[in-house]
This record gives sequence, structure tokens and C-alpha cells, in this order.
Amino acid sequence: MKNLLIVLVAAILFIPFLGSAHLFDWDEINFAECAREMLYTHNYSQVQIDFQPFWEKPPLFIWLQVLSMKVFGVNEFAARFPNAVVGIATLLILFNIGRRLIDEKFGFWWMLLYAGSWLPGFYFKSGIIDPTFNLFIFLAIYFAYMIRYTAKPNRAAILSGVFLGLAVLTKGPVAILVALLVLLVYWVYNKFNISLTIKQILLITAFTAVTTLLWFGYEIVTHGWWFVNEFVAYQVRLLTTGDAGHDGPFFYHWIVLLTGCFPASIFLLTYLQNIRSKSVYLSSPIPVKDFSKWMWILFWVVLLLFSIVKTKIVHYSSLCYFPLTYLAAIQVQRLTEGRFSMKKWTIILLLLIGVLLGIAIGSLPLVGIYKNELIPYIGDKFAVANLQADVPWAYWEMIFGWAYVLVVIICGVLLWKKKIQQACITIFVGTLLMMQITMAHFVPKIEGYSQAAAIEFFQQFQGKDVYVQALDYHSYAKLFYTKKVPPSNKNYYDRDWLLNGNVDKPTYFICRITDAAPYLTHPNLEKIGEKNGFVFFQRKPVAHP
Repeated sequence: MKNLLIVLVAAILFIPFLGSAHLFDWDEINFAECAREMLYTHNYSQVQIDFQPFWEKPPLFIWLQVLSMKVFGVNEFAARFPNAVVGIATLLILFNIGRRLIDEKFGFWWMLLYAGSWLPGFYFKSGIIDPTFNLFIFLAIYFAYMIRYTAKPNRAAILSGVFLGLAVLTKGPVAILVALLVLLVYWVYNKFNISLTIKQILLITAFTAVTTLLWFGYEIVTHGWWFVNEFVAYQVRLLTTGDAGHDGPFFYHWIVLLTGCFPASIFLLTYLQNIRSKSVYLSSPIPVKDFSKWMWILFWVVLLLFSIVKTKIVHYSSLCYFPLTYLAAIQVQRLTEGRFSMKKWTIILLLLIGVLLGIAIGSLPLVGIYKNELIPYIGDKFAVANLQADVPWAYWEMIFGWAYVLVVIICGVLLWKKKIQQACITIFVGTLLMMQITMAHFVPKIEGYSQAAAIEFFQQFQGKDVYVQALDYHSYAKLFYTKKVPPSNKNYYDRDWLLNGNVDKPTYFICRITDAAPYLTHPNLEKIGEKNGFVFFQRKPVAHP
């Protein structure tokens, strides 16, 4: 009955409003477009983008989107629905693992902390690969841990291998890299004792290989080794360069986790005040101290690995959400049992970050209402043009942000009075509710500034025999929102031909206002419009004698 209740509540949290905003460039539209092209071509074995082989990602998540689109149609809801299902499964899994590790109360806290922190909960409403990938990696590590503590260790080893293989099929060999690093660090930290037999290691390896070869093997046999070579080259580039302008400082992901995983991140920080204390759960049937060791190692391996990697994208550290919320939930349970008290600095930090988040949300309507007064202080021409979008705002919308500020303050007061359970329920349930409001109310408005004009431009060409291309910026929206079909003329892939060659059909271009200057004087292009930072051009087909 409790599991059914969790499924129903999680469905209410993650399924509504999935289609309230367009998919976002790049990642969301990238994967959705791959699924749309699979449906169009009926080529389900090879991922494509723009009807050319796309070797950066394996197909498992794309297959899930294909199934969703077969049921709900090709739209935003269908593209995001698989992660909503993964979100439901994740909360159910966390509750039951937590209940088995410690008790039912802990399972509830772990589930609530995960769903009630900003980025972990928000990602289940997205169409990106990472929530699915993260769940598979976590389960692979969990079952590797369980080998030591279950009556059926070989079955646990098999499940660990299967889930690791599924993670590889979702995002690629980076899953094996993470798993091996976690295993190696655990082995060293545990004084070179990993508590796995050779047979169990071979079982994990074998079932990882079998699972991945269900697709990789078929691809190698059918299309050769070329995509493997390209994939390796791509991974090396991600590790050694800032890809696509997404470079950043070493501590980028530390800041992302502190603010993006609020409020769970604050409770994780309470470990700093009692990190040397012994686990209060050593009497549990399964030694929680050992699982905590696995979670700490997973957290630091992922955080340090992607701090070193040159490419910095928010969701690269999202695998940290599992260990972060687990360790934070342990601290919450300890607090509710009176095992220790929160230091004043952690309560102040919670108030500071929470109030700032609430003020930021509450200030969004003011930015929209007073945008003309703010524009003179903005140095980015594209951002200024974005703000010209006609997005309606009202003063009353500030109430959402200020309500969140009130929730945070109430939580802080309750923590100060050592009413821990009431404080935690207040802040995590309040964050859950604010996430629903943000997804339904604020995200569509923000998207109205950032990309709505471009998507409207693309949508007008659905079903028309034209070429559409973005100039000087990368976009998958031109494929998904024009519902592009395979080009009959392969010259389409040559940008110079589209601009200067003998094009055989009307050709339309879009660029950002900051890149428009050379195209305004281009002899073959005619400016046909401009909206919210995007400039639109047309080129008529060349007449043939």
C-alpha cells in the first residue's frame, strides 16, 4: 500500500506540466530529435541527428523516448515523459533501499530529500539523459555493495553487471570509468580488501559485456568500428577541452551542488561538525557504515572527476545527487533523534541561500515589468533584445518567491528551536511545491525570452519544402520544430552551398542579432524579419535554364 501511495504521489509531482514549455536547446531537443528521426526512418539500431549518424550517445534513452512518442505523439510531453517514469521509480527505489538499510522513517527522509531539492527533483521534468543514466549507475553500485551482505551474492553480482551495462547503453563508456574509479578508491580506502571473489567480479564483467553487446555488438557487426573510434575521440575532447563554450573554473560543480541541491546540501554540510563520530546505525542488519563509505566515495569520485574535466555543464555532476541526499538524510534522521544539534552557521547558511533563492524567484516579475529601466545597465546586445519579448508579468506573481522566503524563515526558526522534523518537512515540502509552480508558471515565461521567437520561426516551415539553417550558433530546434525530413539534395549539409550555391528551393536562415552584421550585406540574402534577438533571412532558389 505504501509503495502504491509513493507511485501515485510521485506521478502527481513529475507528470503534470511536462509539456508546458518548448524543449530547450541543446540537450533536450537533441535527444528528442534523435527519437523523432528514429520514428521517421524506422532505423532503431542507429542513432541519427539531422539524418546523419550520431555517435556521441548510445540509443537506450532514445528508445524510451520513441516508445513514449508512439503513445503520446511527437511533442514535448512525450520527450520528457520517460524521465517522469524514472522519477517515480527512483523515489520508490530510494524508499525501499532506505527501509532495508535502516528503517522506514529513513526511507521516507531519503525520498523526500531527493524529491524536495531543486535540481534532483527538477531533472525528472526534463528530457535529458542524465536522470536515467544516474539511476542505472547507482543501482550498479548498490548491488555491488549488496554482494557482501545478501544471501544470494551471485544474483547481486549479475544485477550489478546488468545495470552497469544499461548505464553504458544510456550514455556510453563513461559509466564504466565511474564504476571502476569508485571500485578502485573503495579497494584502496578499505585497505585493499574489496570483499568480492574472482567469480563475482567475472559475473559483473560478463553481464556488463552481455548487456552492452546487445547493441554495441550488433552495431560493430552491422556498421563496423568507426563509431567506436569517433566516440573515443569525442570523450577525449570532453576531458581535455572546454566543449562548445562550456568551460568553467575547477569549483564550478561545488557551487552547483551547494545551491542546486538546496536544501539537502545544507544537511550534508552538517557532517563537518561530527564527521568523526561513529555511525549510530551499526546495529542495523546491514552495516550502514559500509554503505555510507560507498556513497562518500561515489560523491567524491564524481565531483572531482567532473571538476577536472574541462567541459563544465550543470548535469555532469548530477550523479552526486544520490550520495548527497543519502548522506544528508542520515544527518536529518540523526537530528530528529537528538543525536546532535545543528551549528548556528549551518542554519544561517540555510537561511542565506534559501532567502536568496526566494528573492530571485520573487524578483522575476519585477525584471519583466521594469525591463526598460534595466536595459541601459545590460551590456549584452542579445540579452537586451531577448528582453523585448512580449511576456506578460504582474506584481502579484512576486508572491510565489516571497512565500518561499517565508517557508525558509519558518524552517530556520524551527531549526533554532530544535523542532527538526517540522523544520525539514516545511522546507522540503515547500521546495517541492515551489518546483511545481516554477515549472508550470515561470519556466514558460523565461523560455519566452530565451528561445520562443526562434522556435516560432522554425514552426512556420512544418510541412513546407524548404531549407532552414541556423547561422553562427548551434541549434537542434531547426530540426525538431520544422519536423525536418531527409534532404533529397545532399548539398544541404554544405553551409557555403546554402549561402552561395545554386540552391534548388527557398532557403531560410536565422542568426542572433550579435552575429547578423555580415549577413545584412550578403548579396544572396534578404532580411525578412527580426524578433527578440533573432534575425531572419530568406534566399530564393536559383532559376535553372
